[in-house]
Amino acid sequence: MATTETADTVALDPKRDRLVITASSLGTVFEWYDFFVYGILAATIGKLFFPADNPALSTLASLVAFGVGFGVRPLGAILFGYFGDKIGRKYTFLVTITLMGGATAAIGFLPTYATAGVWAIVLLIALRCLQGLALGGEYGGAAIYVAEHAPKGKRGQYTSWIQASVAGGFLLAVLVVLVTRKIVSDPADFEAWGWRIPFLISILLLAISLWIRLKLSESPVFKAMKEAGTTSKNPFVDSVKYPGNIKRIFVAMFGVAAGLTVIYYNSQFYTLYFLTGTARIPETDALLYMAMGAAIAAPFYVGAGWLSDKVGRKKILLVGYALTIIFTFPLFWTMADAANPALAKATEQSPVTLVSPECAFNPLAPTQQTVCGKALNFLSKRGISYSKAEGGEVALKVGTATVQGFDEKAYVAALQNAGYPDKSDEAQRKPWLIVLCVALLVILSALTYGQVAAILVEMFPARIRYTSMSIPYHFGTGYFGGFLPAISQWIVVKTGGTFMGLWYTVGVVVMAFIVSAIWLEENKDKELD
Repeated sequence: MATTETADTVALDPKRDRLVITASSLGTVFEWYDFFVYGILAATIGKLFFPADNPALSTLASLVAFGVGFGVRPLGAILFGYFGDKIGRKYTFLVTITLMGGATAAIGFLPTYATAGVWAIVLLIALRCLQGLALGGEYGGAAIYVAEHAPKGKRGQYTSWIQASVAGGFLLAVLVVLVTRKIVSDPADFEAWGWRIPFLISILLLAISLWIRLKLSESPVFKAMKEAGTTSKNPFVDSVKYPGNIKRIFVAMFGVAAGLTVIYYNSQFYTLYFLTGTARIPETDALLYMAMGAAIAAPFYVGAGWLSDKVGRKKILLVGYALTIIFTFPLFWTMADAANPALAKATEQSPVTLVSPECAFNPLAPTQQTVCGKALNFLSKRGISYSKAEGGEVALKVGTATVQGFDEKAYVAALQNAGYPDKSDEAQRKPWLIVLCVALLVILSALTYGQVAAILVEMFPARIRYTSMSIPYHFGTGYFGGFLPAISQWIVVKTGGTFMGLWYTVGVVVMAFIVSAIWLEENKDKELD
């Protein structure tokens, strides 16, 4: 089919469009695979790089390092946004995927804390920073490239494949980790060397991504700007000075990026840590449930993008926010009951209360010095939900039983006598209900994430589009979403409530709903200049 392309109209060319969507989406799948592998293996990495006497604290330290990668994403957005608006979309995201793949593979070669001490931590965080830098430039490039190829009326549908590929990256990471654990079945071998395999596979994925993306030509919109000599001389400065752009950047950051990101990571990482930590399900089982739920719900990302072309982006986004606010807690309550019925029953029938004087408890400290600190440390390690009460001496109340002071064996005995299980009983578990809850959480993400690339691309002018959309997106995702696992875990440890970390997600979504409802414009029929 012949095509005629200008800066404001792109004709339909099925063969070209399939290549554009496939290349951009597969590259995004592989790049997010690189990023998600770390999050899935956070507990193992915590043991190897951040040793402590409490596994929960090792995991928390590992999650902080995970968040660091998100923290530098805005810098990547500024750097690669500049080049994307100056030299082109195609070559910029070739660089970002190379940097991401190389940094991920390098993690697979790192020495652990036992071998290199503090240098192991320094190198790990440095590579996490490189990953975040690369990801800061990847998403904007892929989203813009697809959107600028999309014919009128199909922009939401075309770009939704980019969003679905983010879920695909998570799904691929889960499957690779599951297969690796199956092959390296001995836990000691997995901790010794098996954990490196998912990282080293990035070398193969990088080669495939580069081969596919090298087949692409430049975006028609950027080519038209280049020919007309209208590209920006300094995209970052122009993004700040362009009339009304500061307002659009803030709406994109607080109304779009922040909300959709906490929903997405709540449906992925927080759910995984909840199943393995609080519900005490073995990691391999939890990953399998996550993979099944994500696979069931993945088509909804494309469905949301397609529907946004018909009824509008803003309506779908606000519906997704509202449903998240309403259903987040009920879905996690249901999932907890299905994952560990005995724990849910014991929590209801024999609530735990820690009586203690005021004491300083640092969740990040490797050891606790005070009696009450040791008691809090024990409860957080076991994933037990508890309340606090003021008292002159430390005492643990489990139902009607009371244990004075801190005695770990006595604490364990009191919990066991009250019916608190050490792990989830597979015979009592309801896998289908867990998978359903995971799928519903991912569908909430799809309603807010499926059309986001179209929303952001349509908000900003072409000459500064890469920079203008990348900066708010990665500030929003980097800081609101990237630190979600660590912040939520910290809230749980500090409050004693296993569900209290969900308030972070709900609070951010309420903010995003208000900002989007008032200030986000509907641009689904807008021509891309």
